[in-house]
Amino acid sequence: MQEIIINKNEEGQRLDKFLFKFFKDAPNSFVYKMLRKKNIVLNDRKSSGKDILQAKDSVKIYMRDETIAKFRGQVSFVKVDYSKLNIIYEDNDVIFVNKPAGVLSQKASDNDVSLNEMIISYLLDNGLTMDDLKTFKPSICNRLDRNTSGLVSAGKSLKGLQELSRLFKDRLIHKYYIAVVSGEVTGNLTIDGYLTKDEASNKVSITQNPSEDSSYIKTRYEVLKSTNSYSVLRVELITGKTHQIRAHLASIGHPIWGDVKYGYKANGWKVGRTLLHSYELVFEDTDLVALSGQKYVASYPSDIEKYMEGVSDGTLE
Repeated sequence: MQEIIINKNEEGQRLDKFLFKFFKDAPNSFVYKMLRKKNIVLNDRKSSGKDILQAKDSVKIYMRDETIAKFRGQVSFVKVDYSKLNIIYEDNDVIFVNKPAGVLSQKASDNDVSLNEMIISYLLDNGLTMDDLKTFKPSICNRLDRNTSGLVSAGKSLKGLQELSRLFKDRLIHKYYIAVVSGEVTGNLTIDGYLTKDEASNKVSITQNPSEDSSYIKTRYEVLKSTNSYSVLRVELITGKTHQIRAHLASIGHPIWGDVKYGYKANGWKVGRTLLHSYELVFEDTDLVALSGQKYVASYPSDIEKYMEGVSDGTLE
């Protein structure tokens, strides 16, 4: 017999979902059969698998150790260097970090090292165990493009992951970005339209009229600095679609500096990346009580800061 005491990372999910992850090499039918035969019990009682787990619940498995080992499988995770991880906020349920430009949010291929791997590696050195990863893997909740810097949130517990995902989906987190754009912008504005994504090119287009495949989008910006060559905008992402800020600003004639995909032309300036930074997250009321009404800010990277201060030589790398 093996007993599992549910921890805070694992609570909030159905027993059967937990067991599917625990016995990752077993068919779902095996789990349900063991529940029916009371080979698996919850708090010493028979369960259909639909019970929602709470911290300190007891799950007892009446099987031979060899059988348990056979169906559990192995968890493989190679720790990576996380020394440059810039943590903005952390509690038992969530962690917020300031992602540098050039780092993937999540893996695009098996050999990639992404922010997600950095966060898990950090957590493995700070209380998380490899055994924990068999039933729950911390994960980021909002992705940024590789060359976009700034705030990324991740769930350390299942509760944190589920609640952050819900807040983003229901637009109960207000997201603000800093963007350096081409041309002189003279007034604050709210713009809307319809976004359509071309999967083949991974590029979106903006129109003022809806189509069968389009999604409604809305973006608000205010001018922080304006010159003849460029402007710095504080952008509120009211809806959240792929490449929304990049394409929306380009559609009104102000592409983000460095964003060649959406129309930026260098005109003699040397820009090392798309100058977009996820600057601030503001939370409405949430079950994650510590976050309710709070805001979290990721300081500007040096390339954005130079434009805020004013650049006149036209040689910024």
